[in-house]
Amino acid sequence: MHKGRLEAFSDGSIAIFITIMVLELHVPAGADWSALRPLIPVLSAYALSFIYIGIYWNNHHHMFQAVKSVNGAILWANLHLLFWLSLVPFVTNWVGEHPTVSAPVAAYGLVLIMTAIAYTILYNALKRHEGPESQLARAIGADIKGWVSLSIYAAGVGLAFFFPIASLAAYAVVAAIWFIPDNRIERALISRG
Repeated sequence: MHKGRLEAFSDGSIAIFITIMVLELHVPAGADWSALRPLIPVLSAYALSFIYIGIYWNNHHHMFQAVKSVNGAILWANLHLLFWLSLVPFVTNWVGEHPTVSAPVAAYGLVLIMTAIAYTILYNALKRHEGPESQLARAIGADIKGWVSLSIYAAGVGLAFFFPIASLAAYAVVAAIWFIPDNRIERALISRG
């Protein structure tokens, strides 16, 4: 099957997730700069989640540039990823309202873990479809960065029950790791020429 519809549906869904997040932001009660102070946790959670969704969109786009077609398993794996991404606005709002409480911070981390796992499942479905010697498989390789990220997420979820702010810092570290675009696929596409 052609990959165009999957890419268009994914792009539209991701745009909706970002829109939902921004609609959850409320106007400050006052009209001076100090009125923003109580909104700092909400705005910080929004910024972190926006970066995360941007990272997934960017990597999703690159990954699909390296494949020729999709199949039913890939469609379901992509929907699985979109399901977890669709929960980001919910946990963003919850953690933004309660940034020092264990349950919202742990829930935020669990959604991040499940999103990362879903992305890995999608990558593996694409790799099976394209083959182990495909451009995508050669570009990604062992995905050390992905495994390190999962480890930090897991540590962050554990930390949430003792030090929620440290947990949020761990999630921010993973975003920082991925903020610089992963150019493995770009390099592989360029070398293909």
